[in-house]
Amino acid sequence: MTFTLANLPYAHDALQPYMSKETLEYHHDKHHQAYVTNLNNLIKGTEFEGKSLEDIVKGSFGKNAPIFNNAGQDYNHNHFWNWMKPNGGGDKLPGKLAKKIDEDLGGLEKFKTDFIAAGVGQFGSGWAWLSVKNGKLEISKTLNGESPLVHGATPILGVDVWEHSYYIDYRNRRPDYLKAFVDHLVNWEYVESLFEKA
Repeated sequence: MTFTLANLPYAHDALQPYMSKETLEYHHDKHHQAYVTNLNNLIKGTEFEGKSLEDIVKGSFGKNAPIFNNAGQDYNHNHFWNWMKPNGGGDKLPGKLAKKIDEDLGGLEKFKTDFIAAGVGQFGSGWAWLSVKNGKLEISKTLNGESPLVHGATPILGVDVWEHSYYIDYRNRRPDYLKAFVDHLVNWEYVESLFEKA
């Protein structure tokens, strides 16, 4: 089984002004493509050849850093493109998800504040997450290509805080990028679909 770069679910310029066409051309077409290419080359002739992406991520964690880094980033980015949409964000969340955010995280505004804080507080490269663990929602952050998947949780929303995700548009203003992400880009319907499955 060879992995291929998934197409963006919208045009390269569809997320402007919050994420530019140039950012998506670099981030999706070059960075994500490199993870896919590297992964295909690295798994040839290994125990991971022919396995699903999720199985490779879980199986290589802590055992094979090069394979894990590229598989993890492919997995994260496949979701990342779907976690955004034109005219996303907003305060109208699907009912069940909104209720769960109220119950577990103290409401949407507190969730936004804490989620942004997780992303701002991630030193260097990594991700901020909303995931389901033992039936409860939790916010976390991880280093590099790691995700809650390798810590017994199911990620339902993640934001990339590697500099290549925001530097063209926001330079060093990571908090501004994260605020734009939650206020204007999040595809809450996709988050809800993952929440229902989890």
